[in-house]
Amino acid sequence: MTMTTDSPQHAPELRAAARHIGRRRFLTLTGAAAALAFAVNLPAAGVASAARLDARKITDNPFTLGVASGDPLPGSVVLWTRLAPAPYQPDGGLPAERVTVHWELAHDEQFSRVARRGTATAHPEFHHTVHVEVDQLDADRVYYYRFSAGTWISETGRTRTAPLATSEVGSLTLAAVSCQAYTDGYYTPYRHLAQDDVDVVFHLGDYLYEYAVNSVGGYRNYTDRTLPSLFNRETVTLEDYRLRYALFKTDPDLRAAHAAHPFVVTWDDHETENNYADDTPENSVPPEEFLLRRASAYRAYWENQPLRSPQQPTGPDMQLYRRLHWGRLAQFDVLDTRQYRSNQAYGDGSQIPGPDVDDPARTMTGGTQERWLLDGWRSSNALWNVVPQQVTFSQRNFDLTTPSRVSMDAWDGYRASRRRVLDGAKDAGIENLMVLTGDVHVGYGFDIKDDFDDPDSATLGTEIVATSIASGRDGVDRPANWDTYMRANPHMRFYNGRRGYVTVALGEEQARADFKTVPYVTSPGAPVTTAESFVTQAGEPGLTPV
Repeated sequence: MTMTTDSPQHAPELRAAARHIGRRRFLTLTGAAAALAFAVNLPAAGVASAARLDARKITDNPFTLGVASGDPLPGSVVLWTRLAPAPYQPDGGLPAERVTVHWELAHDEQFSRVARRGTATAHPEFHHTVHVEVDQLDADRVYYYRFSAGTWISETGRTRTAPLATSEVGSLTLAAVSCQAYTDGYYTPYRHLAQDDVDVVFHLGDYLYEYAVNSVGGYRNYTDRTLPSLFNRETVTLEDYRLRYALFKTDPDLRAAHAAHPFVVTWDDHETENNYADDTPENSVPPEEFLLRRASAYRAYWENQPLRSPQQPTGPDMQLYRRLHWGRLAQFDVLDTRQYRSNQAYGDGSQIPGPDVDDPARTMTGGTQERWLLDGWRSSNALWNVVPQQVTFSQRNFDLTTPSRVSMDAWDGYRASRRRVLDGAKDAGIENLMVLTGDVHVGYGFDIKDDFDDPDSATLGTEIVATSIASGRDGVDRPANWDTYMRANPHMRFYNGRRGYVTVALGEEQARADFKTVPYVTSPGAPVTTAESFVTQAGEPGLTPV
């Protein structure tokens, strides 16, 4: 989602590292690792090199950033925390030493029936973050978990495992969220989501924003605190990104949502830089310098999310696309539409589409990920095939004229890529395709058409676009372009400009989407309402108002 900002002016570490390594060597894995270590002073000897800190010497609560869980499998879930007694300091308030962290996972909130327990090491090289992949668990079961270090005990988190892939499952309720610009408002939707009855939360991108945060938190307009000046600059280095995650994760509503539900996360652009495409940055900097920035952003992303070890990045590369199942009810193909895409056509932005958008050589996903997606559909036995991803998939005309402007950053700018995906869904016999989308700071509901320019063409699926948590500030129910968009896009069934989230209840006969919104986020405490609800029947794609 395009936002304006000044170009970063504080990247001497990246420039020095880029000169030291050079583009050709950087584009090898060893070169990338060496460049990142050079840029951020990572110890060359690796995680075993640090001394061990006696956790009893930690005098302040180290669990200031809460707990999280994610990527539920039938017998496993990943647990996350980070030790940071002073989260707004670059070192988090801890020396560069290893810390032993204890963890427990129980059947009950009182931890009277502990299912698994163990220890993990919080390494300084990973900013004292902890990822515990707990296995040998019962499928389709709710668990509670907590961490301890020294005399300190974290808050309690609630998580769950997925059903067995072969089991018949009657229902699943998911939530979809996106776009949480800290400076645009409070995370009130998360407070309501923490209290909502959902099985899993899909975060569809823009968990972080790279832009400067001033001393009053932008439109939060704090009067009870002053944020440190180190946040008042664009994130470029690993230290910058780490600090920005610390700021965002101190928000109590975000912490509450993470503690209440397991998250499945994927990124969009702002976790690194606005509207980047593969190794092409938004601004005119050398590619090797941008790849160092991307390596820093990807490392900080993995450190601060409940992700498994296969997602751990190597230099500027990180495989984030992955597949999850919920019995035979749902298959989730989580996409990454940033890391492998072709550069945006016609200079990005809103443009009249030309031949480049139909060029089969251009791609949104990259060839490997595209084949992975289509192969997964061919082998799927799920009733619902759900694709959590980032940018608007359905055609979205901005004008009533023909041709109309469309977004070059969305799938409209990669029509040949979209055509291959839709043809792949048809060839695989996918009857209940659902795309989950973020990015645009509004809620949409689309019927996915075989031919978007022919309203009478077959409906191949539905797209549910989750509005932002805070980005865009308060918003309105009907933006100024509401009538134009609804008339220019007959397949658009819903459009709302407030903040909030969406829940989708998948069942054996239908799926129900509830678009939940709050009237304001620039001050705390807003109530939540359901703006509108839709159902799509199994075997009959398309949204029907409830």
